[in-house]
Amino acid sequence: MGSLIVCQDLWKIYRLGDVAVQALRGVSLAIDQGEFVALMGSSGSGKSTLMNVLGCLDVPTNGHYWLGGRDVASATQDQLADIRNRQIGFVFQSFNLIPRTSALENVQLPLFYRGMPLREQRTRAADALNRVGLTGREQHFPSQLSGGQQQRVAIARALVTGPAILLADEPTGNLDTESSQESMGILADLNRRDGLTILVVTHDSDVAAYTSRELLMKDGQLVGDRLRIPVGVKTQ
Repeated sequence: MGSLIVCQDLWKIYRLGDVAVQALRGVSLAIDQGEFVALMGSSGSGKSTLMNVLGCLDVPTNGHYWLGGRDVASATQDQLADIRNRQIGFVFQSFNLIPRTSALENVQLPLFYRGMPLREQRTRAADALNRVGLTGREQHFPSQLSGGQQQRVAIARALVTGPAILLADEPTGNLDTESSQESMGILADLNRRDGLTILVVTHDSDVAAYTSRELLMKDGQLVGDRLRIPVGVKTQ
């Protein structure tokens, strides 16, 4: 189906006084459309830095990053913001929901920033909530939802713009085992049914088991790349 993401010799160097910290050290990789990928590594391995670059939240010090054929490594801050809003969906460990806003309104928020008409915002937000199994919960506030349901609202919010890729940063970190399995099952279904490209940053092998490819980082470098048969997929 072609590569959605291509990175060539990415470096990210942070300056702490006179000390140069090499968070990424020559990372090269490609992720095809429709892949479900786990990015793994211990704390300080560079996986979060790489996710920030892939999500256009940060720019590399050196190297190239193509997203959908466009080299975004040298994009301006305004261009990066537009790419994030139109092409990338984010799911975070802490959900990042607005407490005094309903599930529907939380999901509408990215569409509001696009200036979309209110009626279309509501229709698309309700459809996104339905896709994650929350029909009937549209008017509930985050405090009225379980942790797993809050994460599903966050997934719906990431989906509502129709992104090219969904980036999930430790999406089960604040969930119990059952809710973690439900959330990962939803992501797996979105990947298999809809062909959505998903990258999950995790340290949990049980989470990575839902994906079909595992990338391993250590000391700012990509040191492992292997394919796997995901949980729930039957083999011949």
